[in-house]
Amino acid sequence: MTTARLTRSREDYLKALFALEGGTRAVHVTPLAKRLRVTAPSATNMLARLAREGLVTRAARGEARLTALGLRRALQTLRRHRVLETYLVQALGLDWAAAHDEAEVLEHAVSDAVLDAMDCQLGRPHEDPHGHPIPDRRGRLAQRALVTLTALPAGAVAVVREVGDGDRAFMTRCRRAGLVPGAHVRVLEGGAALEVGGRRLAAAAARFSGVRVEPLASVTRRRRA
Repeated sequence: MTTARLTRSREDYLKALFALEGGTRAVHVTPLAKRLRVTAPSATNMLARLAREGLVTRAARGEARLTALGLRRALQTLRRHRVLETYLVQALGLDWAAAHDEAEVLEHAVSDAVLDAMDCQLGRPHEDPHGHPIPDRRGRLAQRALVTLTALPAGAVAVVREVGDGDRAFMTRCRRAGLVPGAHVRVLEGGAALEVGGRRLAAAAARFSGVRVEPLASVTRRRRA
């Protein structure tokens, strides 16, 4: 059965709530408003509407948490976004930073039929160009044990799995540095320098805090299992 599409604003709020806490914990209105670039009173008013519609639950301290229905709708929007990003990059050749911005707009308009056709043409990919898992058609999202690049100690080696897609300049910087999904990275000199794909990078790990990695030891153990 087809579910009526929510307004763009509602979809943005639900997706932002999921992005901030994965749908598992309550989110305070301040970081939510900051992420959406709206005022705190505006965010509070929208959360009240979403609560009345059964999409979020509210707490006394101005916090909100996705309901089961809200989580399902958030994952639907997230799926549309990530399939669109993948199509724009793989089929149309857009830069991965530009594709994110375009998908932010298109995710609210694309029909389920068109999205499924794109997904099929792509071969049902499991990840978007930034390495983020794509929810499947049933709303299931793969869970992975990742850490931020800045959390690695000196000498640690890891595989880049996800690159944060909220900042266009950051995505461009990561691509230039070679920090893309699948790249091997080693932390040097206490985080003051990195080695990416065998090439020394004179940049601190702190500049790439939005990069999430899988320590190589974890990868090795998983392959042996």
